[in-house]
Amino acid sequence: MNSSAHRQGTALTGDPTNLQESDEAMSNPLFRVGEATVFAKEGQFTDAMPEIVIGTVDGPAGHAFATMMGQTAGHTRMFAVRDCNQMVRPATMMVSKVTMKSSAYVDLFGGVVQAATADAVLDCVIEGVLPRDGINDLCILVMVWIDPRCPTDPNLDRADLYRTNYEATKIAIGRAMRNEPTLDELIENRHKVRHFMLDPQE
Repeated sequence: MNSSAHRQGTALTGDPTNLQESDEAMSNPLFRVGEATVFAKEGQFTDAMPEIVIGTVDGPAGHAFATMMGQTAGHTRMFAVRDCNQMVRPATMMVSKVTMKSSAYVDLFGGVVQAATADAVLDCVIEGVLPRDGINDLCILVMVWIDPRCPTDPNLDRADLYRTNYEATKIAIGRAMRNEPTLDELIENRHKVRHFMLDPQE
């Protein structure tokens, strides 16, 4: 990715430090979805693009969560844990968007990125983005993307990989809980925003 936002290591939109949720938006999060992109710093491939589903354990999100307990070759599922015996709540399941073909990829997924995801979830609870009440009645699914070039990059900056995934996960959770972007925002931006990978001439 070659955008200026990518070179500066910033998010597309959203502020990970300003995710306080309103009571109305936090009520009955039966099925909420959100996503975010935070770009790598210059010279890295550590962009993070998590996609989040948050819901109640007795709803469609909970059903999907239980179904995903089974493993699929190349798409290992893991709980988000901060360290051994420190699984976060709400219970959070991570799954890779990219087929994992090496132990180095698995190590990043189940190491740096797992830690970043778990820390982000817990901090969202601490900061009130996710409600403490009924925390065990919620579950989160996180689809994680790690650039396939990361495992073989001899200059991989693991701290930046942590940063991008931590920030993006917090933004995505906040957006999910606030139902963002709103339909009004999407309509307003219909002819102002283009996918950054599209050729301007198309």
